[in-house]
Amino acid sequence: MYYNGNNYYQNNNTNRAKDVRKINCNEKNTSQENKEFDNLSTSNEVSKERCSNNTTYTTSWGKAIDGDANSLTVGTNGPVLLQDLHLLDKLSRFDRERIPERVVHANGTGAFGVFKCYRSMEKYTMASFLNTQGKETPVLARFSTVIGSKGSADTARDPRGFAVKFYTEDGNYDLVGNNIPVFFIRDAIKFPDLIHSLKPTPDTNIQSDERFWDFISFTPEATHMLIWLYSDNGTIKSYRHTNGFSVNTYSWINREGKVCYVKYHWKTMQGLKTIDRVEAEFLAGANPNVAKEDLLNAINRGEYPRYELNVQLMERDMADKLSYNPLDATKVWDEKDFPLIPIGMMTLNKNPYDFYLQIEQAAFSPAHIVNGIGVSEDKLLQGRLFSYNDTHMHRLGTNFMQLQSNRPYMKVNNHQADGQAEYYKTTNEINYSPNALNNNQPYVCLENSEPVINVEGTIKRATIDKTDDFTQAGEKYRSFNQNERKNFIENISLSLIKAKPQAQKRVIEFLKNADNSMGTAVENAIKNMDRY
Repeated sequence: MYYNGNNYYQNNNTNRAKDVRKINCNEKNTSQENKEFDNLSTSNEVSKERCSNNTTYTTSWGKAIDGDANSLTVGTNGPVLLQDLHLLDKLSRFDRERIPERVVHANGTGAFGVFKCYRSMEKYTMASFLNTQGKETPVLARFSTVIGSKGSADTARDPRGFAVKFYTEDGNYDLVGNNIPVFFIRDAIKFPDLIHSLKPTPDTNIQSDERFWDFISFTPEATHMLIWLYSDNGTIKSYRHTNGFSVNTYSWINREGKVCYVKYHWKTMQGLKTIDRVEAEFLAGANPNVAKEDLLNAINRGEYPRYELNVQLMERDMADKLSYNPLDATKVWDEKDFPLIPIGMMTLNKNPYDFYLQIEQAAFSPAHIVNGIGVSEDKLLQGRLFSYNDTHMHRLGTNFMQLQSNRPYMKVNNHQADGQAEYYKTTNEINYSPNALNNNQPYVCLENSEPVINVEGTIKRATIDKTDDFTQAGEKYRSFNQNERKNFIENISLSLIKAKPQAQKRVIEFLKNADNSMGTAVENAIKNMDRY
């Protein structure tokens, strides 16, 4: 990257994983210098000759430091002086090393790689990175658990975040999903309540199954998600062996302005693997970082994980003809009616060189779209469009998009300016539109206008049409083999037994509505546990 006046540019071919300033030290590695290094005292004193080179220990403002083993004191035994500027600099900077962790998806890892397009999808979308067969686009992928804090076990029963940032020539496109294709709720207004029920209680700071089931027992739409989560799909030990799904429905727009709905599926090329409850609980104690280590070590060995991107496409007018609402995040689209279309391959081939800089500060958002890709009326997605960027601004600051992993490869050109921790300018002195002083620049791109969609209705708070909370849940359970059903019954019963009897009754009724034999099996399992 390079700077030119107030404008910031970045070459598309820049290796983002090595985006660091190169310093020309011009040092001589003499035997005398090595001897001097070996004889350093505990106060890290160095000669005047060494104080002039770029290996000298300095304060954050660049002043050379004369010692780092002892504070500046009155005499040998103190007290310590407030004028010890190195001590103040070191402690105050240390006190601020941690930023707020993500509210959800805090525990995770990531890697860089490339996405290669299989075929042109120009018929359906004008997104340039999907319009040329063989075209390669740099990517950053992040995998995570959802509920656990940083340092929690990778094998906890939880959905896994599966987020990919495409650094396209038209800006960044973030595909932010999970490893399970559905979610607990269909409306974003219930998201804070869901997460509060799953997080530690305010009084004890301990997670409580009772609270979760209390919330779920009034949320029948969660039934489908429960079947996925309490099967062995809810426990994994390798991000290389998991699939990914957009969960939400998006839209594609072609150059003629035609709009279609789209769902995304990532298919692991390493084979799908899960673990059972017993192994998950063992690894949570024996190696809580097992999934993070697995990805890191595989890439270091040159065993680069690959994931095929597939899409399902639907004409907009089909939505009203289906027995379910295809914009409902608690539903999947039948692959018989909407077959998977493979469109490209993602290969992760580079680990971060600095985890905090490149992964912890990485910010993904479903609102980060490019020309040719749009959103849908999906109620859960509509809330996510706001919430993700809002939480990034809280966690990382106003200018989080200027951080290394979040910057687009192309030039950013607008009138947004200033704010906390601004790293470069995206505008010049004429920072408004319309204007004549700068020929009304930057220019708008009329060919990328939003498609015209007619929407009408009464403004009100209401549940969607065609909720059908149980049909797909029952179908998913019946797709399990005998061992998978056995594990599911055990997993959910061991958790549900911790709920209040009335909450148990409500949840079991949901399960019976989905599949009577499933609900009855859970009911009997809990009764048998009560005997002991």
